[in-house]
Amino acid sequence: MSKVVRIGIIGAGRIGKLHAENITKFVKSVEVVGISDVLMNEQMEAWAKGLGIRVVTKEAMDLIKHPDIDAIMVCSSTATHADYTIAAAKEGKHIFCEKPIDLSVKKGLEAIKAAKAHKVKLQLGFNRRFDHNFRQVRELTKTGKVGDVHIVKITSRDPAPPTAAYAAVSGGIFLDMMIHDFDMARYQAGSEIVSVHATGAVLVDPEIGKAGDVDTAIVTLTFANGAIGVIDNSRKAVYGYDQRVEVFGSKGCAKAENDTPSTVTLSTVEHVAADKPLYFFLERYKDAFVDEVVSFAQAIVEDTDVLVSGEDGLEDMVAALAAGKSLKEGKPVTIAEMKKELGL
Repeated sequence: MSKVVRIGIIGAGRIGKLHAENITKFVKSVEVVGISDVLMNEQMEAWAKGLGIRVVTKEAMDLIKHPDIDAIMVCSSTATHADYTIAAAKEGKHIFCEKPIDLSVKKGLEAIKAAKAHKVKLQLGFNRRFDHNFRQVRELTKTGKVGDVHIVKITSRDPAPPTAAYAAVSGGIFLDMMIHDFDMARYQAGSEIVSVHATGAVLVDPEIGKAGDVDTAIVTLTFANGAIGVIDNSRKAVYGYDQRVEVFGSKGCAKAENDTPSTVTLSTVEHVAADKPLYFFLERYKDAFVDEVVSFAQAIVEDTDVLVSGEDGLEDMVAALAAGKSLKEGKPVTIAEMKKELGL
């Protein structure tokens, strides 16, 4: 891949800064030409200029309309994702959009249609598909080593809960946190989700409950290929960022354990000790964040399909909304009935 893809990043918060720094340091096939943020200030501008970013602005449209930019990375607040995606598509820019595609399924669908209508690439930022461990599990399943998939088990637990204020605007645990796991479940099962049954509780922080959310949840899934899935989420694991995946099938089982700072164990008469998991997602998925951008750029240059499409993001969003409905109603919800309710 010889062509350098010129990118503009909308949003200079935590994830936008991460992408800008990763691309500048590690991704030779991509150049960050510009970055925008509605809160852009002198300190943020100095940081951007220090990375060699030429266009620094408060206005996202300055990047979307810029003639020297080939693609837009949407790293702004979730409620703006679809609007920026649609605007970029209309300008003929390829789009990498952080998850979810929007808080509104209707607007998310409009964004997908806009990308198709203007013949541009649209990749969703489900970075975990690019994790070295989880890709190996999927490869073992795809090549038949596990046999027919019977059970997919996913554990995802954060080291510390978000603030109640964040929980109130995040879309809730299913849209904000477990949406990654719905995507991973579909990816590992190699099949679409048919039904969702959610249970949840407030066991970590009462303030999250007051914000209308739960902080602990378990969801059981059924898949079109007959497999069963189980996802468990917690907003607080005292031992660190707990990220595990297991696929069990007719011929065996493939399992990815937590990444740790080292694989060293100390065995003494008192105990056997090992490192705790890496603390949070920035450390745990640092390589995956790089690899997803490399893959996006490659799809643009070689004119191939992106590995995580807008349609993938929409399916994940529908599953998350179905989980919320299931929790509220106390019964399983099918994806078909959820789509009907959403007008899809």
